Amino acid sequence: MSAHNETTPKDPVEAVVKHIPVVIPVVGALLIFMLAFIAVFMG
Repeated sequence: MSAHNETTPKDPVEAVVKHIPVVIPVVGALLIFMLAFIAVFMG
């Protein structure tokens, strides 16, 4: 039998999904900070 050395390509969606638990809270905190800054600056 011949050796089967095919490498499966990385799924780009899978690469992004791994980082979602970190990215969403960071973006949320940044958004809240920016909105609070705008509220204080406009007030």
